[in-house]
Amino acid sequence: MAAYKLKSTRSTKLHDKLDYPVIDTDGHVIENTFALPDFLKQVAGPDMVAAYTKAQEAARQPGNPKRVPWGTPSGDLSIDRATMMLPRLYALRLEEAGVDFSTIYATIGFNAQVMPDDEIRQAACRALNMMYADMFKEVSHKMTPAAIIPMNTPEEAIAEVEFAVTELGMKALMTCNEVVRPDPTVLAEAPHLAKHAMKYNPLAIDSPLDYDPFWAKCVELKVVPAGHSMNFVGTHTSPNNYIYNRLGFFATSGFAAARALFMSGFTQKFPELNIGFLEGGVWWGVALYNDLVEFWEKRNKKAMLKNLDPAKLDFDLMSEMFAEYGNEYLNADALKENWKMVARDGRTDPDEVPAFIDDWTQVKIEKEEDVRDLFINNFYFGCEADDAMNYTAFNTKANKFGAKLKAMFSSDLGHWDVQDFGGILHETHEAVDDGLITEEDFKDFVFTNPVTLQTRLNPDFFKGTDVEGAIDTFLAGQPKAA
Repeated sequence: MAAYKLKSTRSTKLHDKLDYPVIDTDGHVIENTFALPDFLKQVAGPDMVAAYTKAQEAARQPGNPKRVPWGTPSGDLSIDRATMMLPRLYALRLEEAGVDFSTIYATIGFNAQVMPDDEIRQAACRALNMMYADMFKEVSHKMTPAAIIPMNTPEEAIAEVEFAVTELGMKALMTCNEVVRPDPTVLAEAPHLAKHAMKYNPLAIDSPLDYDPFWAKCVELKVVPAGHSMNFVGTHTSPNNYIYNRLGFFATSGFAAARALFMSGFTQKFPELNIGFLEGGVWWGVALYNDLVEFWEKRNKKAMLKNLDPAKLDFDLMSEMFAEYGNEYLNADALKENWKMVARDGRTDPDEVPAFIDDWTQVKIEKEEDVRDLFINNFYFGCEADDAMNYTAFNTKANKFGAKLKAMFSSDLGHWDVQDFGGILHETHEAVDDGLITEEDFKDFVFTNPVTLQTRLNPDFFKGTDVEGAIDTFLAGQPKAA
């Protein structure tokens, strides 16, 4: 049979006009599930194969949130399906997509990462990482697979990241944005019902477990956590409609994770550690960033004590206003009789102020600009090519302090979202053509931000790749960190 013949595409034509390489931060492999059992046997023996298969089937039982049916290419796109299953063909065809280097994430690995059984989850992630490392070793100049990190406990996460990085040589991570655990009260009092009372748990603020040792391990090993999510929770749990579950899901998940990390002081404790929120776009990050600035401005301790303290209500002034503008039941006498209710502030102990009002105790902010610096520098947002809201990251007129968020080109190649393999780069450039972003913004989107995501912690991330020279030149021109 003849070898695959590359085609000229809209994206290759655009790529030829660029003077920098294009870095894709989120392509996908479609795993050869028939090959996985051999790796599962290596990890945990032949019985694990049956246990893993049974667990996969259980995840799709009636009543559970409906997951994606028919989620990968077929029909006229069958060549794309083969491409995602064969790394050498994938590496060859990246040229058609206008991509020079790609970080590759899981498909079935999403489900493996959140399996409820500890032994099966850990074994499946270990086996998949071994398979990914082996599959992609011949094409490391063009792509690198992300290791799947189970996150139910910090200990299992640390164990897998150490294995993936030190034993397998992997250099990218796919973490979770949250963990879903049984409600502890239900688990204790009615364990047979626990699976029907699952509770969202962030990995930072209010988490029952301390994930700081895991983040510290990422810094030590120079690897960046980047999370999709596959725990359909909250308003994304329809057993009948996948699209209902999927709409806004990655944004909802990323929004919750990012605000938990920010309010826990994550970016102050680990200033050198970037983190990626993938596949949900950036618009929610823009909303979160601007809200944080507004909330701190109005609800920092000093402002609240000045403007919101119920103890500072002017009784005489309010009595005058009630007397002048009230009615038969809204009058000064009624105000006086109910003054304790009107001035109630919710404290059970008068000594609770200011701790009672201060929600910023875990993240130390002295001025509004601190919010910008603690948010913008470390948070990166994966955006699909056809997301019409990508431009919001670069809207300096709307974003507080003229900020630009670190939006990144994330193709989602391999999944149902991509209907034109050769059109993704061209499609994301439409924002330039429409005057929504500049050519400089486009370069940040497809090159600068994807590069700095990884190289801030690991300057050698792209060593040995086809883009090494261009990135070395870029890094040499960057200001040295203080």
